Amino acid sequence: MSIHPFAFILLLASFLDPAVSYAAEKQPNIVFLLIDDLGYADCGFNGGKDIHTPSIDKLAAAGTVLESLYVQPVCSPTRSALMTGRYATHTGVYTIVRPHATWGLPLTERTMANALHDAGYATAITGKWHLGEFDPAYLPMARGFDHHYGHYFGMLDYFTHLRGQDLDWYRDGLQIKEEGYTTHLLAREACRIITEKDKTKPLFLYVPFNGVHSPHEVPDEYLKPYGALKGARQKLAGMLAAVDEAIGQIVATLETTGQRDNTLIIFSTDNGGPPPGNNTPLRAFKGSIYEGGVRGCAFVNWPGHIPAGKRSKEPMHTVDWYPTLVKLGGGSLEQKNALDGKDVWPMLTQGAPSPHDAILCVQSPKVAAVRMGDWKLVMNGSDADSEEAPTGSAKAKRKGKKGSAKSEVDAATIAEFGETLALYNLANDIGEKNNLELVEPERVAAMRARLAEFLKDAVVPSHVNHEAPGPEQSKRKAR
Repeated sequence: MSIHPFAFILLLASFLDPAVSYAAEKQPNIVFLLIDDLGYADCGFNGGKDIHTPSIDKLAAAGTVLESLYVQPVCSPTRSALMTGRYATHTGVYTIVRPHATWGLPLTERTMANALHDAGYATAITGKWHLGEFDPAYLPMARGFDHHYGHYFGMLDYFTHLRGQDLDWYRDGLQIKEEGYTTHLLAREACRIITEKDKTKPLFLYVPFNGVHSPHEVPDEYLKPYGALKGARQKLAGMLAAVDEAIGQIVATLETTGQRDNTLIIFSTDNGGPPPGNNTPLRAFKGSIYEGGVRGCAFVNWPGHIPAGKRSKEPMHTVDWYPTLVKLGGGSLEQKNALDGKDVWPMLTQGAPSPHDAILCVQSPKVAAVRMGDWKLVMNGSDADSEEAPTGSAKAKRKGKKGSAKSEVDAATIAEFGETLALYNLANDIGEKNNLELVEPERVAAMRARLAEFLKDAVVPSHVNHEAPGPEQSKRKAR
């Protein structure tokens, strides 16, 4: 029996890389759920006890929980890393893109949406963009998305959709006025897109909820089950319950339209949770390069492809989603800008070890960390938003400086006290309490050299000299 040459090539590819053969056979839908400011242990599947997240927990139980997925300390940098597969040191997106700032994700960057669109995907985003809006060239529909619904920034009012005096609610680049709680509206739109999608194309649906980011607002009915909680924690519980309900609706729509079995679902937070979020047992909060700021709450789910009931400790970074998903979707990774991310599909599906020998966590070129195996070296770290900041590195102790509660170590502090280093073994000290810098000098030297290698070509932060709005950006124009 003869075999067609192309069929033989596909058969050979299937032995070398199962993802290639599957993409060649049938490209999966990809639904990426990004939850804003979610704490590491707010959901039940990661140890949460006081907030009910049945839809999320069901998905997690039927998939693989990622216990060591690294994100960025704050919002825009994680979104940039996700969209480009590149660290902040290469995109320049180290911090939040503020309203009217005359910068965003550099236009020289190819996005995941670009790559998947080129591979034949319909692409849509429902939710928060946060990668630039001062010029139409920076908006989602100029960056590879066929459709955008939602908002450009965070901290908008959940009911009025105002951010300060500006209405921050859009459909395909046009400002619109709508009534409704944002979480409800985003879920409704996501379900509409799934229901009405072109059946001849696979779908990449990116759903970056603004929940559970402040302001802490939610309809009263979501607060009733949480009478035992107080203040902002009660409101966050209600907000997360609303997000859980929304995710349940999205999954139900995939099921009723017959698309669930061919849909990969990824769930992740964009950074560590700030108070009143629960990051137990991690140290610190959003804004820090300690684990509480950069270890995400995450899982993957795809029936028949991602193992169910599994928890993976293998380290990966948000930059890995780009090459993994583009390759899975049959797209090309041929591009001008070199990728920092690596294909983690064998790790997710076959239990292979992490493809990384080292992972970079970076807040700025002066504030960074590197993880190598179970070890993590922190340079100039601080405990953002922590009321009880543990003391800093041994060098800082020797100089009498205690850990800072600031979200960033400023240049003056570094100049006065010098570079501070701290070393932790995450295998038995996930809370980063026991600094082994003085105990392991050779390991510190080797890891500091690896960190220097990461940082040697770090670009200048894009926000430098671009934060202040010009006259033409003094008030956001309706588009």
